[in-house]
Amino acid sequence: MNATLQRPKGTQDIVPPQSTAWLHLLDTLSTTLLQAGYAYAATPIFEATALFERGVGDSTDIVNKEMYSFVKEERSLTLRPEGTAGLVRAYIENGLHRAPKPVKLFYHGPMFRYERPQEGRQRQFHQLGAEVLGSDSPAVDAELIALALDALTSLGLQETLTLELNTVGDAADRPRFVEAFSALVQPQLPQLCADCNRRFTQNPLRMLDCKVPTCHSYYQSEAVEAFLTQFEWSPEATEHFDTLTELLRGLNVPFTINRRMVRGLDYYTRTVFELSSNALGAQSAVCGGGRYNGLVEALGGPATPAVGWAVGLERLANLLAKTQAPPQATPVGPTYYVATGASTASVVQALRIAKALRAQQHTTVEVDLSQKPLGKQLAQASKRGAVHALLLTEEEAAKGHALLKHLATGEQHTVGLAALHTGQVTRVENP
Repeated sequence: MNATLQRPKGTQDIVPPQSTAWLHLLDTLSTTLLQAGYAYAATPIFEATALFERGVGDSTDIVNKEMYSFVKEERSLTLRPEGTAGLVRAYIENGLHRAPKPVKLFYHGPMFRYERPQEGRQRQFHQLGAEVLGSDSPAVDAELIALALDALTSLGLQETLTLELNTVGDAADRPRFVEAFSALVQPQLPQLCADCNRRFTQNPLRMLDCKVPTCHSYYQSEAVEAFLTQFEWSPEATEHFDTLTELLRGLNVPFTINRRMVRGLDYYTRTVFELSSNALGAQSAVCGGGRYNGLVEALGGPATPAVGWAVGLERLANLLAKTQAPPQATPVGPTYYVATGASTASVVQALRIAKALRAQQHTTVEVDLSQKPLGKQLAQASKRGAVHALLLTEEEAAKGHALLKHLATGEQHTVGLAALHTGQVTRVENP
């Protein structure tokens, strides 16, 4: 194939058989949230650039380096790099802030960031996220974290994941932290990377998120550890975090407090957390999130506490493959594979019967429209992994019958044609 027609660097195709497991991931995560009272929401894959500059934060790498932006009719638009800002915009614009609180929503879809592609990190990737808007209770944080674990446990991953928590305080705490942390790290700036020096003037809290080895080593030092352990967040933020940890212990959810965790987005307040696996190497985070009590107001809505998380679906699929815990997906093959005769009337009859079977039995039915000889249609039914082949031959149709064959055993029965047209598979005795 011409190289210019191949998929862009940093993207992936999702095709069979991997697509079956992909749908299973979506179904498992979505079902867990639907059963907990979360409603699905979908937003555009592009938004006004200002939404992400204001929501995600103009000091973040996402806004500074990674957004796919373009100008259309003098308006700057951006392919969404994450899901929360767009969901909050939809929450405000569609009047959901007037609905009874809390409002529980989830979403899934592609996100876009221009960064160096590597294992676990792509330029187009997919996330499924859950958000709760309208409650400041730490019990909501605890439920969300527990739901993430429940969904991943349903995929067989409970033994591979670790949970890390932290609090980043309230917005009013930030100036005190910045002043104290800046005083601590300023003498080290000549030894720190260019990004850390930039962050020092824009958002020092995010310096702790640096992955450059020399910087990372410094942030792991005893001096930084002592500062982070001893820094006093507001009494309200401290109480909120203490209650959250108590709730998680009560739910038997193991966790580690990581005082260096800040996450990569500026909107976080109070709780931040990550679920990670050491089976994924450097890009170890599978699910992450936290509380963002000021974001709704920052985007033009009323003051609204909120909390949420997102799961990276590519990383999750990769983790399942590496830990040899593939999802037990529904078989690809249809329940019924309908083989037709050579006539147009036989094809019409097959399509009508397939429609009736799907409607009445709520099962998968595939029709062979090749009009090839019956033997070749049966061979195709086996290749497709069908459970039954339904043979609509002209000879049997003339008697008001069809043949039903169980492909695994070869057992065959005569069934009534009239019943099939009503979606019933009725065996005919002594045809």
